[in-house]
Amino acid sequence: MIYKVLYQPNKTENPVRERTLSLYLEAKSSVDARAIVEKNTDFNIELIQELTGDFLEYEKKSPDFKIAEF
Repeated sequence: MIYKVLYQPNKTENPVRERTLSLYLEAKSSVDARAIVEKNTDFNIELIQELTGDFLEYEKKSPDFKIAEF
């Protein structure tokens, strides 16, 4: 499954909506997606959203859509 992970690049600062970034990740579950991101980055994860159907197709049209690999 494909997940969209919304995150802040720094865990030590308070989250600011304008600095929220996203990445796309392939994982078995949202729990696995969180574990992968936490193991490989210092990001402050805000939300992990499963993308399926029309939502996935919409995100694929974005020029920023790229599956992250760690």
